Amino acid sequence: MKLTDFMDISQLQKIQDSFSDATGLAAIAVDNDGNYITKGSNFTDFCMKLTRGCPEGAKRCQKCDATGHGTYECHAGLMDFYIDIVLNGEKLGSVIGGQVLPTEPDEDKFAAIAEDLHIDPKAYISAVRKVPVRPEKSIRAAAELLENVVNRVVLQEYMNATEYKKILVWEEEIEKATSTVAAIKKNTRELEAIASKQTIMALNASIETARVGAAGAGFGIIAKQMGEFSKQSAEIYKQITEDANKISDSIVKMNNA
Repeated sequence: MKLTDFMDISQLQKIQDSFSDATGLAAIAVDNDGNYITKGSNFTDFCMKLTRGCPEGAKRCQKCDATGHGTYECHAGLMDFYIDIVLNGEKLGSVIGGQVLPTEPDEDKFAAIAEDLHIDPKAYISAVRKVPVRPEKSIRAAAELLENVVNRVVLQEYMNATEYKKILVWEEEIEKATSTVAAIKKNTRELEAIASKQTIMALNASIETARVGAAGAGFGIIAKQMGEFSKQSAEIYKQITEDANKISDSIVKMNNA
């Protein structure tokens, strides 16, 4: 299952953007194959253009992305987070981000990292000065909040989508049941008409039997039985009609509800 199967990703994008605006933390959602499903929010030049922009930095970042979980310190000294998007026990993707400092940057430390990555130290230090600084406790709390919000929204969107499908099936089945009830009523009316004709025929047969006397005694017995069958059929047809009407009334109530 994929998020796009039941969810408008623009909703996830709005949550992500609002989260980044409120906290200063970067964020982006990826699927289980590592493909981005949202646009990055609040990503810094320090990370994207400089650290990930060099071969060695990109290599180390990819390792962090693959192994880091929860809230952790990346190879470049920033705090990152990795949270799972889970629905009914199934992982559908992740939200990764962070790219903030837990304390004011130690410029000598970052100059050494720049040298190790073959990046211009002056440009690296200039970029790290623009990275947001947040207490580690706040970073962890923000990541946990985002995880709870995203997973609750995903669950709600899934429930909305599945309930919508159920409603479509419900409406389709109600329409079928309504058609079936209408067919039952039509067939019952036709059977009632036949039963009425049988009653008339039985009555005529009784009259003819009385007219011919003893010669028609056997035929009279049959005529009597035809009359009884006709009476019983009429009662059954009446009951079928009443039951069909009850079903019809129930369908109307369900549809109105």
